[in-house]
Amino acid sequence: MASREDRGRSLLPSFIYSSSSSSKLFGLDAVAARTSRGTASGLSSAPTTKTTSERLVIPAPREKIDPAKYKSVRSGFGVLLKEQGIKGFFRGWVPTLIGYSAQGACKYGFYEFFKKYYSDIVGPEYAAKYKTLIYLAGSASAEVIADVALCPMEAVKVRVQTQPGFARGLSDGLPKFVKSEGVAGLYKGLVPLWGRQIPYTMMKFATFENIVELMYKHAIPTPKDQCSSTLQLGVSFTGGYVAGVFCAIVSHPADNLVSFLNNAKGATARDAVKQLGLWGLFTRGLPLRIVMIGTLTGVQWVIYDSFKVFVGLPTTGGAAPAPAASAPAKH
Repeated sequence: MASREDRGRSLLPSFIYSSSSSSKLFGLDAVAARTSRGTASGLSSAPTTKTTSERLVIPAPREKIDPAKYKSVRSGFGVLLKEQGIKGFFRGWVPTLIGYSAQGACKYGFYEFFKKYYSDIVGPEYAAKYKTLIYLAGSASAEVIADVALCPMEAVKVRVQTQPGFARGLSDGLPKFVKSEGVAGLYKGLVPLWGRQIPYTMMKFATFENIVELMYKHAIPTPKDQCSSTLQLGVSFTGGYVAGVFCAIVSHPADNLVSFLNNAKGATARDAVKQLGLWGLFTRGLPLRIVMIGTLTGVQWVIYDSFKVFVGLPTTGGAAPAPAASAPAKH
């Protein structure tokens, strides 16, 4: 009989947990165990009508992230490379690409819509006076919609990346996820995702807009409309990178929470705080995320503004337009 320690291990080969292999490997032991229990209780040891495979399915253990195993970003890279090879670094890239592409399209597109919409509501004078509030409201509204597009792909991505053996990628991971938790399970992380992404996006757009305005006002002597496209895109990347650093810090606790909830079935936010610790929730993986999000955000703004330049639109940000002067009163 396996010891209690052996039964608690989650690193056994995946073939052990299939019904066919379980029958072959453990069939004799299981039959003997059933016979012993039946004899002890005075029951007949005659076989039932169920097949061996139906009686001997062993549930796969729930994978958990071991904090002691991944002590730092540097050691984490080493562990991942040793256990999964180079391809482990690219696991889950398809749902990541699809999910964040859909999210980005909704985020940037709806941001422009809501920014103009709220500016038109309050009028040009208040839009210029309270421009940062316009940025915050417009980006928050856009992110609510964008996360609905992202959430299913994010759920599959996290499960594929954090549970080796669950699936190879999107094509087999999505059906497995839906089969085990239903379609609603794809959106169980939506509220935590909003908690992560809405503050992230509000910080991202408001910080970017203000940094770019300050750069054109104080760091670049030439007015924006006289700057070359290359210089404007350089400003976009710089402003985006700095904004990304702030975004990473603000959204990191919720990012850890989303990953935990998508990885541990039935877990709650309290479970996450208990296992990761409050300090770990805010700091675990933060340096790597700052570098990643800063670069990613800078590149996103370059791509977005490059598209705007291509279609003949000005790049994002710059000096705020002066409010229209009111006409003098007639006497």
